[in-house]
Amino acid sequence: MLTPGPVTVGVSLKMYFGHRDAVRWFDRVAELVRAHDGVTRGAIEFFVIPTYPQLLPAVEAFAGTPVRIGAQDVAAADSGPYTGEVSAAELAEIGVSIAEIGHAERRRLFHETDEDVAAKAAAALRNGLTPVLCVGETARLSPRYAAADTVAQLRRDLAGAPAGRVIVAYEPVWAIGAPHPAPAAHIIEVAGALRAALEQDSDRAGSAVIYGGSAGPGLLTELGDAVDGLFLGRFAHDVDSLGSVLDEAAALAASRGEEPARLRPDGETAGDTQGLDVQMQSHGEPRGASL
Repeated sequence: MLTPGPVTVGVSLKMYFGHRDAVRWFDRVAELVRAHDGVTRGAIEFFVIPTYPQLLPAVEAFAGTPVRIGAQDVAAADSGPYTGEVSAAELAEIGVSIAEIGHAERRRLFHETDEDVAAKAAAALRNGLTPVLCVGETARLSPRYAAADTVAQLRRDLAGAPAGRVIVAYEPVWAIGAPHPAPAAHIIEVAGALRAALEQDSDRAGSAVIYGGSAGPGLLTELGDAVDGLFLGRFAHDVDSLGSVLDEAAALAASRGEEPARLRPDGETAGDTQGLDVQMQSHGEPRGASL
């Protein structure tokens, strides 16, 4: 298992909220986290990923809290004639510290390849942003083959990337927007394989594996230490539901019996975050849809 750190909970708002609705949500969530002991004392790493126009209001709303703000995409280049793109360098300049990269919708709707994702992950890391790297099998496979498929995707998506912590969001594509998340046994096996792959990579010390894909209240309690947290979508629109997940995250952090790991501003944990020497058994190549 990865060295214990804070339990990680993130929210992507996608394009569901208009500007005024997003600002109201920020204000309510900021009030929630300022009163939440798990967030304020560092037991929970909490991040919010709104649309580009909502980034500055989000930075302002969460000022004075440990909440990290992320962007839903990032350019592969740091500057230049790239109309419509936003660089990791500029995002870092305005107080953004996370970049969501490789979401299934970006891959499907905008035809992003693993090479595109790897270039964006590299751009984020060289500019001090923590990538939230989304990986997951497109078709429903057995846990064994899903694990092999997803680990292979992870390696392609980090090819050539500089050293740095990443947050790997395991999101099986077939579970995104579904009535229920993937079965717990499936998540546990795939998350374990992703953790082992990260532990084998000395450049990824302090990394985390979280689950997304119809994640909501109750799931983190069911999964326990099998994951490092959750990546929430529509369930977090309800601030009370989000509060329930944060309570579960605090309980999980307490159950580990560890002092919470303090995060530096760049998202790295303070102290030694070198992964334990855990070897992953080879699963072979999956027989099914690959990304």
